[in-house]
Amino acid sequence: MKIRLVFFFALLIISACRTNSGPADSITVSAAASLKDAFNEIGSLYKTKTGREVNFNFAASGVLQRQIETGAPIDVFASAAEKQMDDLAAKGLIDAKSRRNFAQNTLVLVVSQNTKLNLAGFNDLTNPEVTKIAIGNPKTVPAGQYSEQVFGKLGLKDAVQPKLVLAEDVRQVLDWVVRGDADAGVVYATDARIGGEKVRMVASAPEDSHEPILYPLAIVKNSGQEQAAKEFVELVMSAEGQAILQKYGFTTVL
Repeated sequence: MKIRLVFFFALLIISACRTNSGPADSITVSAAASLKDAFNEIGSLYKTKTGREVNFNFAASGVLQRQIETGAPIDVFASAAEKQMDDLAAKGLIDAKSRRNFAQNTLVLVVSQNTKLNLAGFNDLTNPEVTKIAIGNPKTVPAGQYSEQVFGKLGLKDAVQPKLVLAEDVRQVLDWVVRGDADAGVVYATDARIGGEKVRMVASAPEDSHEPILYPLAIVKNSGQEQAAKEFVELVMSAEGQAILQKYGFTTVL
C-alpha cells in the first residue's frame, strides 16, 4: 500500500511539472503487469521515434483502474481485461474513440521445475498433496478473475478454494511458484515464457472455460497530452508494436 501511495504522489508531481513547463517530454502509461517486458521494449522504440520518454506504471489492472478513478495523471491505460476498461468508459474517464483491443493471451497452469508433484492438468489441483495454489487476487487482477471462471467451469471451485493464495499480480504468482512458496500457479502464457527454465507449464485452460483474454488500451480523458498519447497507441497497434508483442508470446487481434 505504501508503494502505491508513493507512486500516486509521484504521478501528481509529474503532472504538475508538465503543466508548468509547457509541452511534456514524456508520457505516463499505466499497464497490466503482464505487459511489462513487451511494453518496456515498445517504450524504448517510442523514445527512438519521438524523443519522448515513457514513464510506466505496471500493476494489476484493477489497481490501475482505481488510480485513474481517483485522478492519477495517466495518459494511456492498457488493461489485461475488458472489464476494467468498460468500467472507466462507463464513468467517462477514457477517450472511447481511442480504445483498441491490441493483444490476446492464454491462461496456463504452471509449477516449479523443481517440484516433486506429478501434475498433468487443472483437475490434479484437487490432489491432497497440493496445498497452495497461487492466483491473482480476483478483486483486482484479471488473471485471478479468469482463474475463478476456470475453476467454476471445471467443477473445481469448492475443492481448490481452501488452497488458494492471492497475489497482487501475475508476476507475483510466477515468483511464488519459482521460489516454491506455492505448489502451482495460474498465470498467462506470456508470464510462463518469462519464467523460462524455472517453471514448467502443466496445461492451458480450455478456451471455453473463461472469457476471452483481450487486452484493450485507450487514452485517458484527463491526459493533457493527447497527441503524444495517440502516437503511443498507434505504435502499439503498428506492425512494429505488434511484432514486439508477438515476440513476448502475445497473439494479435488485428
